[in-house]
Amino acid sequence: MTITFITGANKGLGRETARRLIECGHTVLVGARNREQGEEAAAALGARYVPIDVKDDASVAAAAANVAEHEGRIDVLINNAGVHGAAGDPGDLTAADALAVFDVNVIGVIRTTTAFLPLLRRSDDPVIVNVSSGMGSLAFTHDPDRPESHVVAPLYTSSKAALTMLTTQYAKGLKDIRVNAADPGYTATDLNGHSGPQTVTEGTDAIVALATEGPGAGTGRFVSRHGEIAWS
Repeated sequence: MTITFITGANKGLGRETARRLIECGHTVLVGARNREQGEEAAAALGARYVPIDVKDDASVAAAAANVAEHEGRIDVLINNAGVHGAAGDPGDLTAADALAVFDVNVIGVIRTTTAFLPLLRRSDDPVIVNVSSGMGSLAFTHDPDRPESHVVAPLYTSSKAALTMLTTQYAKGLKDIRVNAADPGYTATDLNGHSGPQTVTEGTDAIVALATEGPGAGTGRFVSRHGEIAWS
């Protein structure tokens, strides 16, 4: 039985990923900061709720200890929790604004990955999926034919660019674990006021594909629902 831990799994892409992976036969652990929402999602999906706030070292350590006690290992870690931050004129940004976004989208991934590595290394085929975004792609955000090029969201875009680079470094450094990044695409979620043209099911295609690949699949890739994205 594949055991999968998902951060930010109480709603949006995380919840839909949980639902789909349960359908695939995974045992899913719903990680969420909000207890009420996390417990509701887990009950509705047939999963187990694990409290986690990726901004808090103690909370992340407690989540890993919780899983160690109950499941003893995980096979797949999906770093999905994310925030958008301010959009528009970057002249109004503050250091506090930046810290708030990077603390979740980048440092939160580091906190969670480090805490869960011992549990992943108990798996026969450990996998990490980082939910990044085409908004962090230099090529996409400079292509006038793509929607990513028409958005000014300096903190979200830069944090996702950092996350995709972090993914490549994990893939190079963690030889025993498959580490990839997923681009969900422009999906209707709370993060964008449900303005995206894709459904959450479409938005989770790449995440689910990476989480269900068999042993020997590639590492250090950036993947969308349409296929692999070139690093640029």
